[in-house]
Amino acid sequence: MKVVLPDNSQLELPDGATGLDAARAIGPKLAEQAVLVRADGRVQDLRLPLEDGQPIQILTTRDSGDPDALSVLRHSSAHLLAEAVRRLYPGVKIAIGPPIDNGFYYDFQFPDPIREEDLERIEAEIQRELEEGREWSREEISRDEAKARFEAEGEPYKVELVDTAEGDISLYTQGDFTDLCRGPHLQNSKPIKALKLTGLAGAYWRGDSSRPQLTRIYGTAFYKQEDLDAHLARLEEAQKRDHRRLGVQLDLFHFDGHSPGSAFWHPKGMAIWNELEDLRRSENARRGYVEVKTPLIYDKALWVTSGHWEKFRQNMFQIPLDDDQVYGIKPMNCPGHMLLFGSALRSYRDLPLRYAEAAPLHRNELAGALHGLTRVRYVTQDDAHIFCTQEQVPSELDGCVDYLRALYRRFGLEPRAEFSTRPDDKLGSDAEWDFAEGEIQAALERQEIEYVVGAGEGSFYGPKIDLHVTDALGRAWQLGTIQLDRQMPQRFGLTYMGPDNVEHPVFVIHRALYGSFERFIGILTEQYAGAFPFWLAPVQIRILPVGEAHLEQASALGERLRADGYRVEIGEPTETIGKRIRTAEVEKIPFAIVYGDRESDDSLAVRSRGGEQETLSLVDLLAKLATL
Repeated sequence: MKVVLPDNSQLELPDGATGLDAARAIGPKLAEQAVLVRADGRVQDLRLPLEDGQPIQILTTRDSGDPDALSVLRHSSAHLLAEAVRRLYPGVKIAIGPPIDNGFYYDFQFPDPIREEDLERIEAEIQRELEEGREWSREEISRDEAKARFEAEGEPYKVELVDTAEGDISLYTQGDFTDLCRGPHLQNSKPIKALKLTGLAGAYWRGDSSRPQLTRIYGTAFYKQEDLDAHLARLEEAQKRDHRRLGVQLDLFHFDGHSPGSAFWHPKGMAIWNELEDLRRSENARRGYVEVKTPLIYDKALWVTSGHWEKFRQNMFQIPLDDDQVYGIKPMNCPGHMLLFGSALRSYRDLPLRYAEAAPLHRNELAGALHGLTRVRYVTQDDAHIFCTQEQVPSELDGCVDYLRALYRRFGLEPRAEFSTRPDDKLGSDAEWDFAEGEIQAALERQEIEYVVGAGEGSFYGPKIDLHVTDALGRAWQLGTIQLDRQMPQRFGLTYMGPDNVEHPVFVIHRALYGSFERFIGILTEQYAGAFPFWLAPVQIRILPVGEAHLEQASALGERLRADGYRVEIGEPTETIGKRIRTAEVEKIPFAIVYGDRESDDSLAVRSRGGEQETLSLVDLLAKLATL
């Protein structure tokens, strides 16, 4: 058999040769450093046989920054964690331990709860394993053998995994620990040069709140200590920027167990929200959108027509009534907008018709998946649906792309695109999807937007552009989406009357650019580390009277600034002026004005966020603020 190397040369090997055999055939150093095979764009364990004619790339310890090489290192590190926990805590039950972005985790059911301080002991045990050295071996066994083995070991979660597994059952062993696993894994533990356990969390088994809650131990690992050091520094900065912490510190919002996954917005948080809403409305009006409002609750029949009852009902909050009727709280606006369009006979002269609505939506996300503002049950999308003719599709897609570029530019965000294509559970014919996917792809290329293809990641009713941004810490987030849909308007029987006096099918572009107000504000909070730009800041100016004698004049100045539309607070003199200046800095207020005996409209002591101070007249201050 022959395999094809990255330089297009061919390597001849015996039939049944593995990735490790290929590495040895190239050279002993490569075989020693090999960690993984990438074949046909997929990752493959070094121990598995290759196929004749297969293009392969052998990743080594030198590929320390490659995501696939890091993933296999972290997967093996997760197994070391499980071995250490089993040795230290007799009676523990082990669940799953995959690699994830930036690290790995393993879920356990401990006989007694453990605490954060126990991680140091577990990490020390992993270091002992690394000092001893570990090698991984792989074997395949029958489903019955695997089930019997894990039943005998008293591992109920592994038994359930065997019962639900597809394909062959494979086991990996290092030291005296054997785990049910598909791999891939390192040859041995030598490449693991830097490992750190980073935290504990609760996690329901298989993400289901009706199943047992397990203890999840998080960790990370790298090929180099300096890479771990840089990662930990980023984690520390991320903790400082965490929107959940800053939301409380800056008095923006909070969450309450009486309504999980639903933010309670405080006045300062609503100041940010309202600025984004004002921006949305003004831009929509300028771009020809019309505001609409539709109900929150619809009967089951509507969701059956839209396709959501079949495809999405597990994520919907349902309301059963006494007469056996079932209603659903809407998780998205589109079916309501279909009814709105269909409420009258439409002419080609009415199109394009651009409906916009930022309505509260509810999605029954699993409790274990909730995360601050970025994963919620009560979500508010900056939704819009553009009803247009087939001929108008290209120009309307271009308009959406232009809108998103202008919007993201305002926040210093550079969007990247993922072109998400037809899923397995799609509605409609392949010919309809061919057309829709062709239009989406043409728009991306026409607008010269770089994109990757997310095969099978489209919505069940149409392909889409998913918009991703990278924040100040280099983390990727998905924000908005632009989707082209022929299926839903067809299911609702929507048409328009053409110039030929014949009914024609209508197309719909689903479009959300913030994605959701909640997630967008969460991301912005972390992007700016809570130091919002002046126009978004919840409190833009705080006036600090030095003493009681200055309170009246300071308050009068505040009223004048409020009259010009600025968000102003008076920091009453209940504490020392120095402490109040520091508080304003901690609260990340853009400007603090200290008002004492020497201050007047002609001479104000203006302190900018960060400590720079200058003396400005009120006229000059207003001129400066007007530029911000």
